[in-house]
Amino acid sequence: QVQLVESGGGLVQAGGSLRLSCAASGRTFSMNVMGWFRQAPGKEREFVAAIRWRDIGTYYADFVKGRFIISRDNAKNTVYLQMNALKPEDTAVYYCAADSSLVLHTTPNEYTYWGQGTQVTVSS
Repeated sequence: QVQLVESGGGLVQAGGSLRLSCAASGRTFSMNVMGWFRQAPGKEREFVAAIRWRDIGTYYADFVKGRFIISRDNAKNTVYLQMNALKPEDTAVYYCAADSSLVLHTTPNEYTYWGQGTQVTVSS
């Protein structure tokens, strides 16, 4: 089992920045890919970004390219999502996910482990 705990969410004005963290514990050696998803009220969970642990390969949703950066810290078993130039439409609960696959999947059902989510609210 892998446990994921997100942190770093909060309230920020449009144009501001936040950094989300996802700390992994447990059988972390089985993780190859970690991803960030988000879910706004009344909407489906959508892909934001993913990173492959061994070669730091990354993939982003089009709507965050140039604004968000995903990174990881091996020593801390932690993945980060640096979010810049935030917009009100970025408001959502952000979830961290992990899987043993080597593919940078973009659909939620491809990920085995999930965190509890952290709320991000961007005011206009």
